[in-house]
Amino acid sequence: MTLRERLTGHRRAHIDLPTADRWLVVGLRNPEREYGQTRHNLGGDVVRLLAQRLGAPLKTTPKLRAETADSFAAPGGTPVTLVLPGGYMNSSGGPVQAAANFYKVPRERIVVVHDDLDLPTAALRLKRGGGAAGHNGLKDVTQRLGGPDYHRVRIGIGRPPGRQDPADYVLRRFSASDREQVDVTLELAADAILSLVRDGLEPTQNRYNAR
Repeated sequence: MTLRERLTGHRRAHIDLPTADRWLVVGLRNPEREYGQTRHNLGGDVVRLLAQRLGAPLKTTPKLRAETADSFAAPGGTPVTLVLPGGYMNSSGGPVQAAANFYKVPRERIVVVHDDLDLPTAALRLKRGGGAAGHNGLKDVTQRLGGPDYHRVRIGIGRPPGRQDPADYVLRRFSASDREQVDVTLELAADAILSLVRDGLEPTQNRYNAR
């Protein structure tokens, strides 16, 4: 199959797509039916947005326990696989590990998009490695991948007001004004992921972390 045929979708090529330079982009989330539009689902929001941009429909992939989409439409024709783990946030690592093993993608070409309590609402930061900072989805991904040195796209949700339990706070929806700001950040996060694939981490950090 030619590259043109792959790009035009004449055949879905999970097996035939080259893996040498593939990236995995993972959006952490809880099930959309129960938790769509909540703070904890921002990672999934970004990956769905990216799927739309790349013209790569997400489809259920039972053997990976995830929704996935393959694309050659990233900069330079780099193959990118988008992954939305199935199930709940705390068990995200299993599907990520399965996708990484299936596509033979090393940790340095895995991008995990997630919400972050330690950043102000709508802030955007990229980094590689680091601790989970209490994020159970990240904790499970790190354990399953065997290390923390994957890329992270962090989207700020701020700290809960007063004495509100963080576990309740992350499962709530934004106010209308905060949601408007966050939606702009989701667009920037999708831009940043494509920049990361094209230009690498440091140029992308210089471009987006200062915003």
